[in-house]
Amino acid sequence: MRLLAELAPKNPCRRRRVCDTLGRVTENVNENNELRIAVVGAGPAGVYSSDIFLRQLRTTGEGMGLGTKARIDLFEKLPVPFGLVRYGVAPDHPSIKFIADALEKTLNNPDIHLYCDVEFGRDITLDDLLARYDAVLFATGAVADKPLLIPGAGLQGVFGAARFVEWYDGYPTGAREWPLDAEQVAVIGGGNVAMDVARELMRNAEDLKTRTDIPDNVYGGIKANKVKELHLFIRRGVAQAKFSVQELREMEKLPGVQLVINEDDFDLDDETVERAGANKLTRQMVEELFSIREMAEDMEDGGGVDFEGNPADRRYYLHFNADPVEIAGSDGKVATIRIERTETGADGVMRRTGEFEEFPVQAVYHAIGYKPAEVPGVAYDEGRTVLANDGGRILASAAGQAEVLPRLYATGWAKRGPIGLIGSTKSDALLIVTNMLDDFSKDGVAGRVAPDRDPASIDRLLASRGVAAIDFAGWKRIDAFERAEGAKEGREHKKVVEPEELRRLARGK
Repeated sequence: MRLLAELAPKNPCRRRRVCDTLGRVTENVNENNELRIAVVGAGPAGVYSSDIFLRQLRTTGEGMGLGTKARIDLFEKLPVPFGLVRYGVAPDHPSIKFIADALEKTLNNPDIHLYCDVEFGRDITLDDLLARYDAVLFATGAVADKPLLIPGAGLQGVFGAARFVEWYDGYPTGAREWPLDAEQVAVIGGGNVAMDVARELMRNAEDLKTRTDIPDNVYGGIKANKVKELHLFIRRGVAQAKFSVQELREMEKLPGVQLVINEDDFDLDDETVERAGANKLTRQMVEELFSIREMAEDMEDGGGVDFEGNPADRRYYLHFNADPVEIAGSDGKVATIRIERTETGADGVMRRTGEFEEFPVQAVYHAIGYKPAEVPGVAYDEGRTVLANDGGRILASAAGQAEVLPRLYATGWAKRGPIGLIGSTKSDALLIVTNMLDDFSKDGVAGRVAPDRDPASIDRLLASRGVAAIDFAGWKRIDAFERAEGAKEGREHKKVVEPEELRRLARGK
C-alpha cells in the first residue's frame, strides 16, 4: 500500500513532489487531461459501472469541476469478457443474449479499453494501477461455493454448484467431463442457481443443443446423463423460496419431465398469504408455484406425462420445508440423503419438527451460495463474504470503524455479496459512481492524482512482463468464429472452451 499512502494524502499539497505533479496535470482538466479509471472484472458489474461512470461524468462532471472526459481500462483475468453472463448463468436462459448484446455495445466505446487475459495479483498489482489510474474499482465476481456443513459432505458424488456450472457453461479452466452416471440425484437450495442446476440435470440433450451455445463436450455429457429422478430440497416454505418467476416458467417446460409436488407444502395460512401478497415479486413467485401445483396434478392424472402431455421418462420432485441434515454413503460414495421436515412461520422463521425422511440418491448438488473472490492487497470481510467496504468505498480492514482507503472502490458481488439480479448490479454501479465523482470533486485536484498519466504506460508495462492482453477487437474475432461454428449446425452460437484456442482466435491465428 506504499503508493496509496504516498499519492493520496489527506492534504494533497503535503508532499511537494506530488503537488508539483498534480499542478501540472490539472492545468487543463477539460481539454486533454482525462480522468483515468481502472476496473478489475469485465462482467456485468464492471461493464455497467464503466458505462454509468461515463454517462454521469458527461452529465454532471462540468458542474462538479471534473470535466467530462475519462478513460476506463477494464481488466479481466479470463480470455473473454462478460463474466457471470457467459460463465455463471445457465445456457438456456433466453435473457442471456439480450444482456450480452447490451454489454457488448457498451464495450464498443472508444473511452473504454478492454484488457482480457490479464489477472490482477499475477500480471498487475495494486501499486501498478494506483501509479497509472486515479481510482481502482473492483468488480470481481465469485468462483467458489459456500461449504456444505453437514455429515457426509465429503463423500464421492457430492458437488458444489459452482463447479457444475463451470462445466456446462464451458469455463476456460473448468472440467471438460462430468460424471452423470447417477440415476437418482438431490439438489439442495432455494434460489435460482439451484433451479438452474436442477433444470440442466433434467434437460434433454437435443433440446438443449438446439436452443443454446453449449460446446460439444457438454452436449455429449448431457446426452449420456442417466438421471431419472431428481429431488430439489428447499429448507423453508413455498412463500419463502427465492426463485424468480422466469426460473419457474423454464422449469415448467422440460420435455419428458413430470413435475411432482407434495400437496401439504401448499397449505398456507392466511397470515403467510397476506405477507406474501404485500411484496410484488414474492406474490408473483407464489402464484407461479401454485400454477405448478396444478400442472403437477394434471401430469399425475395423465398417468405421468410432461407439460405437453407426452409420456415422461424423468421425474422432478419439489420438496419444500425439507432441510437436508446428513448424507450417508456406501464404500465412500453417496447412497442416501436424510432430510428433516421443517415448519416455516409467516415471518419466515423456520422451526424443526424432529421428523426425518431418507431418499436413495447417488449424487448430491448443493447450491447454497457463492463466496465472492478475495483480492490481493484488499481486506476481506469473512462474515459478509465481501471486500471490506462501506457503501462501495474500500476499507482498510473488516473491523468496526475502519478507515476508508482513498481511490479504491467495490461494486457488484464484491460489494454486496452473491445476491440480487442484474437490476441490483445496476443500482450498485450508480451508487458507486456517485460516490466516486463526489470524492473526486472534494479532493482539490479534480480527481487527477495518478502521477503516470500516459495512456500507453499500461501497455508498456504488460509488454515488459510478457503479458499479451486480448482487446475488444480480439474478442470480436472470437465471437465471429463462435457464430460461424454455430451456423454450421443451424445454431446462432457455439462456445469455444479451451483457453489456448480462445487466445489463438483472438490474435487471428
